[in-house]
Amino acid sequence: MNEFLVVRDLTKCFPSGGERLEVLTGLSLRVAQGEMIAVTGVSGSGKSTLLHILGGMDRPDRGSIRIGGMELLDLSGEELSGFRNRTLGFVFQFHHLLPEFTAAENVMMPLLLRGIAAPQARIEAQAALDDVGVGARAGHRPGQLSGGEQQRVAIARALVSKPRLLLADEPTGNLDPHTGETIGALIEALHERHGLTSILVTHNPRLAEVCSRIYRLENGMLV
Repeated sequence: MNEFLVVRDLTKCFPSGGERLEVLTGLSLRVAQGEMIAVTGVSGSGKSTLLHILGGMDRPDRGSIRIGGMELLDLSGEELSGFRNRTLGFVFQFHHLLPEFTAAENVMMPLLLRGIAAPQARIEAQAALDDVGVGARAGHRPGQLSGGEQQRVAIARALVSKPRLLLADEPTGNLDPHTGETIGALIEALHERHGLTSILVTHNPRLAEVCSRIYRLENGMLV
């Protein structure tokens, strides 16, 4: 197995009422390149915490995270930001689009942060929007888009940098069932089309079922 993501002994605690609540307890995970993994579990079990740590947005108290052979926890803040921008795509339950910018401008942001000139960034953003089926809405602001369209724009933003790893935190959780099913099918298609490795946190059983493995986060560990 060509392992792309290797997590060992991941532990994360949070202060709680004068004590320390252990949310992740020596968690380990191995994901092959090209796999799509689902992580399920009850609310508050630590699923989002796990995803944020894998995405370099939070740090564990102990453990190791290797992505494509790179040890995430050895990177400085600047190195980690660059690694995230080049290697990781993140989709949230709530799209987090900037309301004052158009769909195209929102998708351009990761490229502009990388130093790509605005004309080229706009071309690549338009291609990403076309790829997720909302190319015709490139000039619209988020408030002019439906919930499903906004999530498609957020997915385009996550993929415009051509990441190798897609992390999605309840990507269908804020959508009605029909739209959620459509977005789930889109993520599956994009995973295949772009040769991604994907980890999806989801309560949606239909989305989980298309994954190669389904884990449940219980008592701080994956089962």
